[in-house]
Amino acid sequence: MNTSTARRTGGPCRLCKPSQEPNDYTLFLRQWVRAPARMGAIAPSSRHLAEAVCAPVPERGEPVVVELGAGTGPFTAEIQRRLGDRGRHLAIEIDPLLARRLRHRHPGAEVIQRDAVHLRHLLDERGIASADVVVSGLPWALFPPAVQHRLMDATSTVLAPTGAFTAFSYLHAVPLVAARRFRELLDNRFEEVVPSRTVWRNTPPAFVLNARRPRP
Repeated sequence: MNTSTARRTGGPCRLCKPSQEPNDYTLFLRQWVRAPARMGAIAPSSRHLAEAVCAPVPERGEPVVVELGAGTGPFTAEIQRRLGDRGRHLAIEIDPLLARRLRHRHPGAEVIQRDAVHLRHLLDERGIASADVVVSGLPWALFPPAVQHRLMDATSTVLAPTGAFTAFSYLHAVPLVAARRFRELLDNRFEEVVPSRTVWRNTPPAFVLNARRPRP
């Protein structure tokens, strides 16, 4: 049976290969080509960076954890691992392809395909008063001042008074004006901001900014 006959009759086609979804790196790179400013990196974050960024997720209780810019899900997977079946995990991802993959791969997370600037509204829709932890995978150093302020406003309005916010920065981006502006923004909005050690086992090397207790 040739391939044309197989198509007409619905029979098997030995020459046809089943379609496969791209792996995380390929999908991430493809979306980066389409919108580099939105993606911020050319490769997903490593497991080592995910562990450092998600360290504030409580090991007990029923916490509300909000994830900004979930991407291909390295932080999503670590948050789910830490939570188990506890609490609630809202993963915000603006890209529709990435959001669809996240829903399929992490059914325990509530994946929301929206812009993170609408965070207060998204929590209100779900009857959530505040978040205990906000984990960010967003490329803050690439955002202009207005976007940084809108995102930080959205974040600080949903955090509980004792809440924690974590974001990462690439080591090579530290001298950038936008990166310094983001650090100043954190210092103004939180009572405590502590940088982690450099996570060398990430491409590129990065460190985590741990912010606690949002200022009124």
